[in-house]
Amino acid sequence: MNLCKNLVEESVKEEGCIEYGVYQELENSGILTMLEEWKDESSLDEHLKSNHFTEIFPLLSECLEKETEISVYRKKL
Repeated sequence: MNLCKNLVEESVKEEGCIEYGVYQELENSGILTMLEEWKDESSLDEHLKSNHFTEIFPLLSECLEKETEISVYRKKL
C-alpha cells in the first residue's frame, strides 16, 4: 500500500490529472483497482513517462498475483 500511496501522491500533482485513486474490493481485500481520470490522452502519455510512474509501477508489478489488466475509456456523457 505504501507504493500505491506514493504513486497516488505524486500522480495527483501532475498537470492534467483530474482523479487518481486506489480502491479495494469489499468482498476480497486482496483486490485493488486504480481508477484514474486525465484531462486528455497527452496528459496520460506524460504520466506514463513520468519518473515516479516508471520507478514505482515495476515495483508494484512484483507484488501482483496476476498480470495487470489495463483498460482505457473515453467519457461519453
